Amino acid sequence: MKRKLLLTAMLAASFTASAAEHAHWGYEGQEDPAHWGKLSPDFSLCETGKNQSPVNIQGALKTHHGQLELAFQPGKQQIVNNGHTIQVNVSAGNTLKLDDDTFTLQQFHFHAPSENEIDGKQFPLEAHFVYKDKEGALVVLALMFQEGKADAQLANAWQQMPTAVDQMAVLNKPIDIKALLPKQFNFYRFSGSLTTPPCSEGVSWLVLDQPVSASAEQITQFRSAVHHTNNRPVQPLNGRVIVD
Repeated sequence: MKRKLLLTAMLAASFTASAAEHAHWGYEGQEDPAHWGKLSPDFSLCETGKNQSPVNIQGALKTHHGQLELAFQPGKQQIVNNGHTIQVNVSAGNTLKLDDDTFTLQQFHFHAPSENEIDGKQFPLEAHFVYKDKEGALVVLALMFQEGKADAQLANAWQQMPTAVDQMAVLNKPIDIKALLPKQFNFYRFSGSLTTPPCSEGVSWLVLDQPVSASAEQITQFRSAVHHTNNRPVQPLNGRVIVD
């Protein structure tokens, strides 16, 4: 009974960056990213927006932006296959401080290959950590994976990775988010959008400039579970400035 209640509570509390479940969209055929803007009036920004994500990060302007303050709190995690990605819903307590505002981690999910690029380089895997403040403003922290040695944190989660859509499981051994991230939090920053419908804008993006490693097997396992690539192509900057 307790396990059932926990699953219900985590589902109710989870925030999905890939919102707008009422209209079908995907990464293949007539529902692929090139068609998103025409699939529903709610998705019009996917076609008409001027501050869309992802982007190719190049020519970043050197600035003295504030340090990134991250706090981590161990807790229950739920891994879900929602048909678009593998998502990990988290319990409360993981926070990010930016511009004197505190954002709380809602969930993190993965894209293969990466959505954002750095100087035209695409990585085999990218994680998006979705944070939200009390007013609903969003910050997405992006982490790149390069092919190399296996990542111990992914290994824990991938053992329970659901392979069918709408399957879920409570992780027996939750991912240690701090151990998953690099030791240095140097990052690029720009204003963008959700990378999935409805492509809402006004999202603050922080892309860590230091990748971590995942094995070829781990990357292949993710792709097999999702059954297709799940990256939106890079979008025009339209005059936006990326700062470093």
